[in-house]
Amino acid sequence: MKAKRILLEAISIAVVMILDVCLINSNIIEKEYKVNKTKSTANYIENSEIKELINTENIYTKEEIIDEVVYDGLTLNELTEKLNKALSSNVAGKGELIASYSLEKGVDPYLATAIMLHETGCKWGCSYLVRECNNVGGQKGSGCGSYKSYNTLDEGIKGFIDNIYNKYVSYGLLTAEQMNPKYAEDPNWAKAVNKYIQNIKAL
Repeated sequence: MKAKRILLEAISIAVVMILDVCLINSNIIEKEYKVNKTKSTANYIENSEIKELINTENIYTKEEIIDEVVYDGLTLNELTEKLNKALSSNVAGKGELIASYSLEKGVDPYLATAIMLHETGCKWGCSYLVRECNNVGGQKGSGCGSYKSYNTLDEGIKGFIDNIYNKYVSYGLLTAEQMNPKYAEDPNWAKAVNKYIQNIKAL
């Protein structure tokens, strides 16, 4: 009996010890899991912040306007500023439209501006055709006597540039000299236009 009781006590002690070991290991495992989970979460947060930063930078890069050289060694902003210095009266501030639309159509923006200034006097005060008909190039047509009329000044500017492209540039007439015989009866027309071009470039 005594031996049996001692054996049972030993078994009980062994079971308790085993349970204690299991409990300790369980706590260790739980703590390790929590630590690893915390580390994993921290890493996720850190990586997410980095990804977000990268994405933000990429979006900024995509949306960032790269001011490239577009004509005569100038950026579009610089070209616009130069043209605006030459424009006054009704066409003041229309440099960006003239520059961007001329380049889009393959027209020399200096030439377009120079013809506009020569034909309308907008270097100082725009003519009746510009003020009343939004006709910036003296285009023949209807709606304003024997001249073409436009609803808005922007339409008139685009129409004028379209006219230069359609009737001259598309036929290989790229300079004032080449355009002169077809554009104007005055043989000195090209000289006057080129003088405006030189003045614009010097601004």
